[in-house]
Amino acid sequence: MAMPKVSIVLVNWNNFEDSEECLKSLKKVTYPNYEVLLVDNASEGNDVELFKLRFGDSIRLIENDKNYGFAKGCNIGMTDALSRGADYVVLLNNDTVVPPDFLDTLVSTAQSDHKIGIAGGKVYCYEYPEMIWFAGGIIDYQTGKTPIRGSGETDHGQYDEITEVDWICGCFMFITRDLLQSIGMFDERFFFGWEDADLCVRTSKSDYKIFYVPTSKVWHKGWFGDAKRKRLKGRPLYYATRGSFIFREKHFTKQQRQTAWLHFIVHFPKFVWDYSRILDHRKSPIYIVWAIFDFLKMKIRGEFTAKE
Repeated sequence: MAMPKVSIVLVNWNNFEDSEECLKSLKKVTYPNYEVLLVDNASEGNDVELFKLRFGDSIRLIENDKNYGFAKGCNIGMTDALSRGADYVVLLNNDTVVPPDFLDTLVSTAQSDHKIGIAGGKVYCYEYPEMIWFAGGIIDYQTGKTPIRGSGETDHGQYDEITEVDWICGCFMFITRDLLQSIGMFDERFFFGWEDADLCVRTSKSDYKIFYVPTSKVWHKGWFGDAKRKRLKGRPLYYATRGSFIFREKHFTKQQRQTAWLHFIVHFPKFVWDYSRILDHRKSPIYIVWAIFDFLKMKIRGEFTAKE
């Protein structure tokens, strides 16, 4: 019997070294019918030339004319994948490393229930290989937060059951063709951050299921130190903050938005202090306030149809 086609989509922007390690691990994947699409978001150096030189025809390379962000970069890759017959798309951050069998149980789980629209596996910390980064996400409609199960815990098998969850992290997201054709792709207004939770809420509203599949594993970089600061400070902090408000505006009721805003205002000093300390970046408050004002401008311009 023919195996479903899986297209693995990575987005690269000025980060050849991590992308190279990820691509090398993908070369060893044992699933028989997969391809790798790498979308380069107009990297400033010689990343594209190096990808062509070192990986050649083993990857499909898409060169963007500018940095479109993570959400649109993924959409460009997914659109290309679907146009060439992909049954499933896997979004994979370029700073991850995968074992050879990471696709097998995802495909078999998706095939067992055609109402599954999104799935994801257990994500470990690259720097601490036994520490869990992500084991499924929860959406708290009172605070506006999206807690992660198992984050920072040493893996002792406590999250080893296949479980239906609220959201799956975009660093490792398995999506069915049927879902993408039914509800569309990422909302590109997010640019970077929260597009994954948004897609999952839209998935649930469309009566598709979202599953965490722990037997599928990847290792993700950027848990601590300079790597974490590089991943989050500056513009990423801006987009993450703005994205959280876009997400609430789209999916929370009026009462839920009011409660989440109150929670944010009460905890705002701690929020600013925590990010300034963790990122060791004195400009963190500027990016946070900038994000809030830009969201409010979007709201005033009527860019949302808020849920009542």
